[in-house]
Amino acid sequence: MKPDRLLYPAPAGLYCPAGDFYVDPVRPVQRALITHGHSDHARAGHGAVLATRETLDIMAIRHGPDFCGAAQPAAYGETIDLGGAGVSFHPAGHVLGSAQIAIAVNGTRFCVSGDYKRGADPTCAPYEPVACDVFITEATFGLPVFHHPDPKGEIDKLFTSLKQFPERTHLVGAYSLGKAQRVIRLLRDCGYDKPIYIHGSLARLCDYYVSRGVDLGDLRPATLEKDDPTDLSGAIVVGPPSAFAERWARRFNEPLVAFASGWMMVRQRAKQGGVELPLVISDHCDWPELTETIRELSPAEVWVTHGREEALVRWCELNGFPARPLHLVGYEDEGD
Repeated sequence: MKPDRLLYPAPAGLYCPAGDFYVDPVRPVQRALITHGHSDHARAGHGAVLATRETLDIMAIRHGPDFCGAAQPAAYGETIDLGGAGVSFHPAGHVLGSAQIAIAVNGTRFCVSGDYKRGADPTCAPYEPVACDVFITEATFGLPVFHHPDPKGEIDKLFTSLKQFPERTHLVGAYSLGKAQRVIRLLRDCGYDKPIYIHGSLARLCDYYVSRGVDLGDLRPATLEKDDPTDLSGAIVVGPPSAFAERWARRFNEPLVAFASGWMMVRQRAKQGGVELPLVISDHCDWPELTETIRELSPAEVWVTHGREEALVRWCELNGFPARPLHLVGYEDEGD
């Protein structure tokens, strides 16, 4: 049977009829397999959810304890039989608990990458290549222009700015799940041992990372005593980008807005967002990592799920890998 009869896009998402389940469905379904906890992949309301322990915990933190009817944890490497399909979860290197999902049906093995990255990140398990016949890859940064720099070099830019503007509070925009914790860990690994102040919306997820063995150092609430704007002069404050458009951000002393994202390579995005200090730190693969991964796996087919599909499909065709876009919708850039 052709692979596209065994696993295929349906209105709710990528569907496997043999196991009667969806992967990262965009609407409530009876049985869902979830790659990671970002809200565009991990939605509430499913009948049953199979995911890693960390992803289930993160979904409970973000959506409440009743986010689904029944939750089943899957350990990395464990094979679980779901009807006529054998599934297993493997580290994706994206955020804590993130996984690629291998699906074996009728002698064909698929690997659904979810979101993944190849760079070093001590806040989550590193990516592991998964041998497969069909590799289903994201393409968030699937254009040749995207070559992400060393993230420690980007942290050095932040340190340089702190020296140049010691009186200014440096506000670092970072998405609440994964990016914020990675930025904090990068600061620590680069020698920053002062308190780091965090927006209240980050507290529960940061606490959870710490409970799973990720050392984030001295974290404190980003509150001002008696509304004194000089109270956090020269400090680093990490918060979700959405908070920087609120009154909360304007309370700090001459705030200098930074934003940690792979999209900060695009100057127009930084300018439009009022970002004074763009930090190119991504939790996705860049173009060389996407193409190197495909070469390494050498699958019989490549399917591209979301992002810059056309360029990666064209590269595959030129390099001897049959490929097609899946045109899945509903996946945004929360973990960029």
